[in-house]
Amino acid sequence: MSRTHTQPLPSKEASLFRQLVEQYEEKRYKKAVKTADQILKKFPEHGESLAMKGLTLSNMGADKKDEAYELVRRGLKADLKSHVCWHVYGLMYRQDQDYKEAIKCYQNALRIDKENVQIRDLEGFVATRNTLLVLKPNHKNHWIAFALAHHANKNYSVAVEVLQAYEATLTEVAPSEAYEHSELLLYKAMVLDEGGRLEEALTLLDSSKDKICDKVGMLEARASLLLRSGRAAEAEAQYRALLALNSDHYKWHEGLQAALGL
Repeated sequence: MSRTHTQPLPSKEASLFRQLVEQYEEKRYKKAVKTADQILKKFPEHGESLAMKGLTLSNMGADKKDEAYELVRRGLKADLKSHVCWHVYGLMYRQDQDYKEAIKCYQNALRIDKENVQIRDLEGFVATRNTLLVLKPNHKNHWIAFALAHHANKNYSVAVEVLQAYEATLTEVAPSEAYEHSELLLYKAMVLDEGGRLEEALTLLDSSKDKICDKVGMLEARASLLLRSGRAAEAEAQYRALLALNSDHYKWHEGLQAALGL
């Protein structure tokens, strides 16, 4: 019988798990997989390690996508109460632009509603989030979920406006929330990108570089935006800088080749 919540890791493996997360964030995917395997060798059903290994594999080639999803699902089965597992599952769906499923996962990860609002359709979800936002305007997660709902419904401009409205409510960002705010900025840049506002996304990344914790993720997003904006020389320089950090990253090699017109 599977457990619904994984026991905490011993100190050695807990330290390895922190390394795993850092390696993933730094795009050192091969090392991250090895670190995950070290943990899973002793704790084969550790949900969060299974999920992180799956998320890592999803960034190592389309041929690993099925295995990646299977690992994340195994992780969730082992630890249904883990916000990490649900967040990772949401990231997987977001990568594949399946925002309807991503929202469900983020809902579970954030645990924003005791009522556990069901998403029957996107338009209904937008309406529900709007109602909750009106009722609880100071609840941060309602703002984010409302933006996600519009994003999923391809209302990119409205999603950006919601994020901007939320930012306007912030007087300052507490140090403990710096990383979360950083992720929000990267998410806003992604929405601008998908809405066709590439230059605005670039401007946002450049103006927020001191606030964004995931420097490699920011540089990667910037390189892609430069390439698709027709700024090939700048994109080339950005991809070369990224490859200097990790020469094994196949997507960055593809980006460099595209920038060089190969």
